[in-house]
Amino acid sequence: MSLINDNFMLTSKAGQTLYRCYAKNQPIIDYHCHLEAKDIFENKPFRDITQLWLAGDHYKWRAMRANGIHEKYITGTESAEEKFAAWAKTVESSFGNPLYHWTHLELEAYFGIHQTLSHKNWREVMDECNEKIASDDFLPRALITRSRVEVICTTDKPLDDLKYHQLLQQEEGFKTKVLPTFRPDELFEADPTRFSQFVSQLAQATEIPVRNLASFIAAISLRIDYFHDAGCRISDHGPVEIVYRPLTDEQANALFVARLERELTHTEMQAWNSVILIKLAALYKQKAWAMQIHFGALRNNNVRQYHAIGINSGFDSIADQENLAASLNALLNTMAENNGLPKTIIYNLNASYNDIVASALANFQNGDDGIKSPMQLGSGWWFNDTHRGMVNQLITLADQGLLSNFIGMLTDSRSFVSYTRHDYFRRILCNLIGSWVDRGELPEDMDILSSMIKGICVNNARSYFNF
Repeated sequence: MSLINDNFMLTSKAGQTLYRCYAKNQPIIDYHCHLEAKDIFENKPFRDITQLWLAGDHYKWRAMRANGIHEKYITGTESAEEKFAAWAKTVESSFGNPLYHWTHLELEAYFGIHQTLSHKNWREVMDECNEKIASDDFLPRALITRSRVEVICTTDKPLDDLKYHQLLQQEEGFKTKVLPTFRPDELFEADPTRFSQFVSQLAQATEIPVRNLASFIAAISLRIDYFHDAGCRISDHGPVEIVYRPLTDEQANALFVARLERELTHTEMQAWNSVILIKLAALYKQKAWAMQIHFGALRNNNVRQYHAIGINSGFDSIADQENLAASLNALLNTMAENNGLPKTIIYNLNASYNDIVASALANFQNGDDGIKSPMQLGSGWWFNDTHRGMVNQLITLADQGLLSNFIGMLTDSRSFVSYTRHDYFRRILCNLIGSWVDRGELPEDMDILSSMIKGICVNNARSYFNF
């Protein structure tokens, strides 16, 4: 029997039934990823499996470095064959790492290859993959369609023209919705020169003279309108930490003016981040958007490699912080007091904070808009989209909230074949819930259980985002 089969990762009898009957073939809503709308629109073929698998995949790059692979075989100029061979050698050393499972889920699902990859068969596997990649079945749109993806939400800068999203919406025959996500990293830029340049570009794009905080927010509001008209229903933010430092309107305006002239102190920057996130949240609330916050990533820690290779290259790690509980509760409370708390999804990279985040979110659940669990503990993210990380997140959510209302998995990926991560998650989900049934902790009521599984797989996200 091949490694990947119907019972892969499913040790629970009830879990096997839940997976096969209710989870396996559900469509996908990928509400957070890093695919480019341009790549989807242009629909260009991939050169080979190395480009499809290894280009831009810092998860794999990180593992290859740990396996003693020289950088020239990772991000360097060595041949596609040499890079693939180096990856194959790494795969056989990755037992226990999710990369091992993801690799073979992708080989089975997209290529129909059932053997496990190693240094012994890399050439055979590579040749078979490259032969199949040459067909139209491996064009970007075909891979999306084969993966049963209903919606893709990309990650986009505030001043992006969204040209390719608009072109895709005019396309006939491609049924997957490709929608933008508003990711305003520039608003939190610490460097005064880069921030001032952004303000100038914003003023030019919106034709609003930006001289104070009020006009700055007015200009940002116009960009949010622009994104909304293009189908955007989600924002995303990536702070290292969540810190709340309140300011009066006068203090906030003075800080904005100071930002244009000098670098703020660390404390001033924390106050600015609080102010701008609260103001953005109120704008999102008006649009009925969901606000995503991915916090806790300490980036570009290897400075030498950062200068040599650049960002998103595998030199990031998990951050920690003080007083998270007080800051998070105070931040959400300020938003709620001003009727400016939108639907919110918070992903914490430090798993030790799971219960802190989940219990804080529970304080602000409400049914005013008829939405189930508007405050969501986000799925296991980055270093936590592992078997252990996903189980921990699911158990925390069940402990502190309502697991049945969870909006489920996402890819958070730049790869067109990473949709098997949804299958990975669904197997883990079904096995966890099935084990509760097997132990007599839940009733074997398939009407309720099937509704729960299908909800977490896709239906809850449909209702929550209302694309």
